[in-house]
Amino acid sequence: MIERRWLVLAAVFAARTSMGFQFQSVGSVGPLLVTQLAIDFAVLGSLIGIYKLPGVILALPSGLLGNRFGEKSMLVLSMAVMTGGGLITAASDDYGVVFTGRLLSGAGAVLFNVLSAKMIADWFAEKELTIAFAIHVNSWPFGIALGLSTQAALAETLSVNAMFATAAALCAVGVVLLMVGSKDYPPTDLSPAGHAPKPGLTRREFGLVSLAAMIWLLFNANLILVISFAPAYLTAQGFDVTAAGQMTSVGTWLGVASIPLGGLIAQRWISANRFMTVMFAGGFAATLAIVWLDNPLPALIAFGILAWAPAGPIFALPVGILHPANRAVGMGIYLSYYYLGIGLFPPLAGYLRDLSGDPATPIVFAAWLLLGALAMLALLRALERMPVRPAHALVDMQNRAAE
Repeated sequence: MIERRWLVLAAVFAARTSMGFQFQSVGSVGPLLVTQLAIDFAVLGSLIGIYKLPGVILALPSGLLGNRFGEKSMLVLSMAVMTGGGLITAASDDYGVVFTGRLLSGAGAVLFNVLSAKMIADWFAEKELTIAFAIHVNSWPFGIALGLSTQAALAETLSVNAMFATAAALCAVGVVLLMVGSKDYPPTDLSPAGHAPKPGLTRREFGLVSLAAMIWLLFNANLILVISFAPAYLTAQGFDVTAAGQMTSVGTWLGVASIPLGGLIAQRWISANRFMTVMFAGGFAATLAIVWLDNPLPALIAFGILAWAPAGPIFALPVGILHPANRAVGMGIYLSYYYLGIGLFPPLAGYLRDLSGDPATPIVFAAWLLLGALAMLALLRALERMPVRPAHALVDMQNRAAE
């Protein structure tokens, strides 16, 4: 018989898949949406980025909201908000209405992201926690890949609005799954949570976790810009909308597989630093090759294998930086940078595309972000090696152990 916690993980995976599917819905039909809403690509980028921007405000207080109103209730509410926002997005061809729907959906997604991770940690504790989180993280790109494979065809067969409504319907299914999955939450064998020590984040920790956050941000920005703007680039090269989405999804599906494989390689066979360095350089070359090669499919395959692989080692960086008593607030800072940047980079990429008139510009811009991540990694490791006061010896030991 399948243990209850694995059923809970399956419910969370399905719900988070619907979140990735909903996020990708704008990028998959970008050329159609530009025409339907009479907008330019900079505005299209704002519709992509606004889904993430609420995280700047909500990432830190999400845990507090769960404590105050109950994590089960807030988890279900977060998916209900995503569903409502999706229905608003599907209800109109007016840019303002679509923008409002995306903003509301994004707010629900932020709340769900924080609390679902807490839920998985509570259920798995020290039992297969690593593999549980690998599955949890992969649900987001799985939903994106599913969107890339199906959304353009659905929009062309029915309509863009019907495709948005489908994304909302999947979120509604997530509401039901979470209501069932969280029925026994928290698990009965979960030890009572004590009061965590009052955070005392040092300036050193703040600086280092901020650099780590920039690496995570630039890495994710590369992925999101490629999967969001590659369909528009490919249609400009003569592919139809459906073929463009499906070609882009090839790299995304490979990325889904490369994330856990990359974590395994970095943990067992090669140092995390060396692995991240090689993958950043390889991902940079693969991203540029999308616009260099006459046939972009091999480049998209390489992009999926190389650019996605270092997700696990990157996300582990704060653990080696933060004192255990400061991890909660430190991770809040870490994710706040991520949400701010992911909200701003797509509009910037769209603006550069409009300014240059070249559909390849967002892809080239995305490639350079990986070199930025590599530079940030080098700076982070250099600063970690700088002498610290004895009071920080434990943190410094953790930093060295993480290398």
